[in-house]
Amino acid sequence: MNRAKVLIVEDERLAANALHRLLLRDPEMQVVGISADGKTAIRDIQQLQPEIVFLDIQIPEVDGFGVIETIGVDNMPIVIFVTAYDQYTLRAFEVQALDYLLKPFDDSRFFATLNRIKRELLVRRDRATSLRFQYPERPTFPAVTPAWQRPAFFISDMRPRLPIKSGGKVMFVHLEEIDYIEAAGNYIKLHVGPHEFLTRETMNAFEAKLSISEFVRIHRSVIVNRKRIKELKPWFTGEYAVILDSGKELTLSRGYRDKLSILLTAQ
Repeated sequence: MNRAKVLIVEDERLAANALHRLLLRDPEMQVVGISADGKTAIRDIQQLQPEIVFLDIQIPEVDGFGVIETIGVDNMPIVIFVTAYDQYTLRAFEVQALDYLLKPFDDSRFFATLNRIKRELLVRRDRATSLRFQYPERPTFPAVTPAWQRPAFFISDMRPRLPIKSGGKVMFVHLEEIDYIEAAGNYIKLHVGPHEFLTRETMNAFEAKLSISEFVRIHRSVIVNRKRIKELKPWFTGEYAVILDSGKELTLSRGYRDKLSILLTAQ
């Protein structure tokens, strides 16, 4: 991947420097500027043409949403909101932000977001290439998924299947059929329709194998398949009830509220 141009919009110098240091750790990212207020951000987006913007919401002159309104949702680069306030998640979804980083966040959360950005960049760049070069008379071939994007268990062009050691034998489970995964002591339990599969693995190790665009961790002990979610209900405690197509009710805990924007993103 060519180096992606990144603009940081953050009025707190320490926070901006922290983001800059994290981005410097990825050779595929190039920070082209740091804007300390909304008016400067609008100018820099127009002049520097970044592909990615890490955008604080509460900034001087024009707030983050005002920046997007001025540029236009359809004209914005990939937007990652970075804020200390969680009450803007629904509005962030409305302006098509890719992710919502809630301060303070750790390195693993940041680099999970960076992986989402890279997937989105590939989609946008492929789309742009298709618009520039269209040869309808030539045969088309399926796009090859880049190696960094594939789960370890991706098998050719078949539907992704996961080998699960359970009950003394190996079962192959299609990822798309998994409803949710929960921790069970030193094991994890995969819920696939009416079936349950128990395998010895940690939640963290298993989560690393999954696509963040399809599976989201909503609790310390629960990962859910986004495509199985039917409804989200806010609770007065700041948590959310996550109701699946099967009627199963899970909990999006307060510690994972920053994942709400991912759940709300169109699939």
